[in-house]
Amino acid sequence: MIVENVLPENYAEMLNVWENSVRATHDFITEEDIEFFKPIIIEQAFPAVTLRCVKNESGSILGFVGIHDSKVEMLFILSEARGQGVGKMLLQYAIKQLGATKVDVNEQNPQAVGFYEHMGFKVFARSPLDDMGKPFPILHMTL
Repeated sequence: MIVENVLPENYAEMLNVWENSVRATHDFITEEDIEFFKPIIIEQAFPAVTLRCVKNESGSILGFVGIHDSKVEMLFILSEARGQGVGKMLLQYAIKQLGATKVDVNEQNPQAVGFYEHMGFKVFARSPLDDMGKPFPILHMTL
């Protein structure tokens, strides 16, 4: 596995990875929330960050990371690829190559919180709402 650049033509496949990952790890998000976020992700979030991905041998995207201003804005891994080192590889790349030092994590996603803590991040603040004003508490973490 290697970390690769992402092209806009990869956005549709990445949106599928995002949805698959969210369904597997964000049980607090409703179907309405997923449908609300999908156009925002593809039209606003993807173009606003530096994106990198990891693909399997057949060229399918297993996971991706998005960085902006030293912050991990998104890190999503296909559910069937979890536990294979894809997230670790992408996060280490983001830290070493893209200068990532911060991340915001849904408090209701304990697996992600544990992953980032294992990778050396510490909580420094908490917000009761996410960036869209939805009641999904956010933990602000830093290295």
